[in-house]
Amino acid sequence: MSWITKLFPFLLWIKDLSKPKTIKADIIAGVTVGFVIVPQSMAYAQLAGLGPQYGLYASFLPVLIGASWAHPDSYLQALSLLYLY
Repeated sequence: MSWITKLFPFLLWIKDLSKPKTIKADIIAGVTVGFVIVPQSMAYAQLAGLGPQYGLYASFLPVLIGASWAHPDSYLQALSLLYLY
């Protein structure tokens, strides 16, 4: 395993995205996270006295980090992305 795959583990499992089962699971996980994190992040921003767009901006980083470094076989990946925020 090279240093690049240690830094970016998703490079090892990106080839699995061609499987229909994996694509379906990723779509379901993405929709689930989206339905929860969008209103939640907008509400937290408004509670802080900021515009809702700032909550949306702040919610992207944990999801990107979780999607890049999480293991693809984890059935709790969508839930773990929610907890990162």
